[in-house]
Amino acid sequence: MTDPAILTFIAGVFLLAGAVKGVIGVGLPSVSLGLLAAVMSLQPAIALTLAPALATNIWQGAFGGHVKLLFRRLWPFLLAIVIAIGFGTQVLARVDNRLLSALLGFLLVVYGVSGLLRPSIDLPQGWEGWTKPVVGLVNGLITGMTGTFVVPATLYLQSLGLPRDQLIQAMGMVFGLSSLALAIALGSQDMVSGDLALISLAAILPALIGMWLGERIRRRLSEALFRKVFFVSLILLGAYIVVRALVLS
Repeated sequence: MTDPAILTFIAGVFLLAGAVKGVIGVGLPSVSLGLLAAVMSLQPAIALTLAPALATNIWQGAFGGHVKLLFRRLWPFLLAIVIAIGFGTQVLARVDNRLLSALLGFLLVVYGVSGLLRPSIDLPQGWEGWTKPVVGLVNGLITGMTGTFVVPATLYLQSLGLPRDQLIQAMGMVFGLSSLALAIALGSQDMVSGDLALISLAAILPALIGMWLGERIRRRLSEALFRKVFFVSLILLGAYIVVRALVLS
């Protein structure tokens, strides 16, 4: 991990991932985790993503003016995620990482397809109360096993019919809290070495620079076109991770 070429690659990954988030508001953990997992094992890839994901998502979740409103509505969902992440990291520590890498790749494909199709999902009346802890447990377990927060959380939050500003802040709250819970769970199981922690902290800088660049690019670029390119790339990356994990390794 201290090889200059590897460090340069990691910095480039987070610069790119930050730029994606700057343009469309999402994608930093998915892009960084996907690219890192394509060239290294899953555990260090997850560890490297922790600090940049936590820093950028806490900012997105904390500022927006809807924290109290969203917390009152989503606390069963958030609590279930935190509880389940601990169990998911235990699976990560014990199960062959090739299988979990394949699961990560599959989830990136699902996320990419859903981003392209943008399905309209309406939660049936009366279902919100019991689905929040159920979906939260599933999402937390997946997060603990693969390091990705987006499936099924993104689709579920969209199904709640939140206004755009509240939806963006809700995703920041979910992803930020998930990053924090994941960092604590991995640290408690000695799955984050000192070197990985330092590199992850250092990766915050290129991620923030990338976000700044992405915000400037957004003013000159069609967001719709960029979203299509992003989600197609995510599908291809996810498919490659699946093949690498199950066929090439």
